[in-house]
Amino acid sequence: MIIKNASIYTEDHTFVNGNAVVENGRFVSFSDFSEQDAQIVDAQGLYMIPGLVDIHFHGCMEADMCDGTKEALDIITRYEASIGVTSVCPATMTIAKDELLNVMKNAGDYAYNGGAHLVGINMEGPFISASKKGAQAEENILHCDYEYFCRLQKAAKGLIKLVDLAPEEPGAMEFIEKAKDEVVISLAHTASDYDTAKEAIQRGASHVTHLYNAMPPLNHRNPGVIGAVRDSETCHAELICDGVHIHPSVIRATFAMFGAKRMILISDSMRATGLNDGDYTLGGQPVKVKGNLATLHDGTIAGSATNLMDCVRFVVKKVGLPFETAVMCASENPAKEIGIFHEVGSISAGKKADFVLLDKDLNIVSVYVDGKEITC
Repeated sequence: MIIKNASIYTEDHTFVNGNAVVENGRFVSFSDFSEQDAQIVDAQGLYMIPGLVDIHFHGCMEADMCDGTKEALDIITRYEASIGVTSVCPATMTIAKDELLNVMKNAGDYAYNGGAHLVGINMEGPFISASKKGAQAEENILHCDYEYFCRLQKAAKGLIKLVDLAPEEPGAMEFIEKAKDEVVISLAHTASDYDTAKEAIQRGASHVTHLYNAMPPLNHRNPGVIGAVRDSETCHAELICDGVHIHPSVIRATFAMFGAKRMILISDSMRATGLNDGDYTLGGQPVKVKGNLATLHDGTIAGSATNLMDCVRFVVKKVGLPFETAVMCASENPAKEIGIFHEVGSISAGKKADFVLLDKDLNIVSVYVDGKEITC
């Protein structure tokens, strides 16, 4: 297959007019390809970007990662692919121990069934702080337990890519040192001060979950987690850019402080995403959704009702970031963070032919996974 006349996003983070070639589900160079009898896709006037990679979301279309069923993962992967997210690393919640084990086993046993590829699991809880639990269920919060994590990872067949934790809680520093070479350790749902967060990063934490949310604010005398992450050049930060969680001014300031190469766009979407306003659940707790806003009954924001492609559009159209930057932060950066950039995250020879064609207004024209146009 030859995609002709597209404005192609390159690993130089620029758009270049040209052609791309796909064979056996992967991008190849022209020198390795015969044009005879090739399928031609005319992409004149269209952007061609790598499929997006969402490393932190919970569900969509009434399905949730924590449903723990094959049917839920089928719904999630089909929907995500339909909106241009071709690799997914959904997040769990702070749920009962045996229930979480079953969720991990379900994911570990999951076989590809079309749509986006399940490339990992983000373990958001139960190793968090009760004081910054957000929409997590307090009764299921645990101190860091490496042996329990190992049981979960075995059930998931190695799919857990990130473990979120509060570094100030008992056992957290020891857990970081034991697990840092197996998974990405992320600071999350934490009341940590600057020094504790800095120590966690020095011990091996390299990521922060939904920056600004479920943590102390940046204060000029008490910079907290945000300041510690800012000062640690190897630490990367998630941002929920749904128009609800973070003001556009703060998004612009964050990119100026951290630099685009350290920013990862996430959706943090929950099961109401893709559906109408109404009553839903997240982690077993009731949630009311109106527009992009999802809240618990006490008003606590409970995830997002926005998908990652809409977050990309938001940062371009409302925040004013370059489209090239938004694409990098929603494809290359998350792919690198969970160790799959050798396979996805850019349009390069040898990688999976997962890509999206968009018009100049950033509307999706078509989505391809493994070189095949999806019909989700």
